[in-house]
Parts: sequence; structure tokens; C-alpha cells
Amino acid sequence: MPRFAAGLEYDGRAYSGWQFQPGLQTVQDVVQRALSRVADAPVECVCAGRTDAGVHAQRPGGAFRQPTPCAASAAGASAPTPSTRRRERRLAARSAGAFPRALQRRARSYRYLILNRDSRSALASGRATWERRPLDAQRMHAAAQVLIGEHDFSAFRAIECQAKSPLRRVERLEVTRVRSG
Repeated sequence: MPRFAAGLEYDGRAYSGWQFQPGLQTVQDVVQRALSRVADAPVECVCAGRTDAGVHAQRPGGAFRQPTPCAASAAGASAPTPSTRRRERRLAARSAGAFPRALQRRARSYRYLILNRDSRSALASGRATWERRPLDAQRMHAAAQVLIGEHDFSAFRAIECQAKSPLRRVERLEVTRVRSG
């Protein structure tokens, strides 16, 4: 059975993380159902890295075995998904192709946005946190540099965490201010 890889992107607000969990809507469950509809047979997929509930992702690697030849796999993964608005797309396949030898991701990048102004934003809701008080990006950047290197992040782990080690290496951490009009 041929193996394929897909690059996905999704708005995590609608999902309880990547990994299948009975009774919850997860990215893995939605992708598998969409691919199974296209292939007209059960399709199971795996991901190079999981996300937590509510986390958005761009280009996480996913892999699946396709039981039948089907060129519409990427389109199937982009099938309409449950959302709060009828035409809103919460998950889409960005690419699909032959399965790479090394799918496992060794590094991840995270981006956190803080809207620093007097009023909240209707457009940034769910994508940025808001802080009314003035923030000093230069001082925040300098303070954050103590996290560079390998550290024990046990204090930030959930009780159910299945990672083998609490040690993580932070390669780069930047705090920047972007002015908008």
C-alpha cells in the first residue's frame, strides 16, 4: 500500500488537539474521516508532531497509507470541516506527495502575539492575547534570553504528559514590537 505525506494547516480553536480522543473532535479524526471518504476505505494517519487543544498549526507533517490509488487525497483532507460559521474552513491540506524517509520533526517554532493597545480587537480574537498596559519589548527580549539553551520544563508539564524527558532546548527566542496603522 503506498504511503503519502501531507502538509496541513489548521485553526486549533475547533479541535481538542491533534491526537484522536474518544468523544472529542481532533485534527487526526477529521483528517482520517476526510481521507477515508475520498479513498472509500478506512485511512489512518500519523503526524510528525502533535498540538494541544486550541493550538493553531502551519505545515505540520502528516503521513497516511492510501488503500487505493487516488489523486484527490489533498482535496479530501481539505474537505469541509465542522466550524462555527458555515463557509469557514478550519483545516486545509497545503501539499501532498510521496512519503519522506524522515517525517519526524526535530524542532518546532512557536509564535505568540500580544496586542498592546487601549482596546481589544474583534479580528485578533482567538489569535492574540491583549494587554492594555504599555509593554517594553526590548526589556522583555532581554529577560527572555535566560531561556536559551537546554532547561528542565517540568513545572510546565501536564500531569498526563507522555514525553520521555522534561528537558527542552530553546535555540532562539525573540520579542519584537510590530507597529500597525
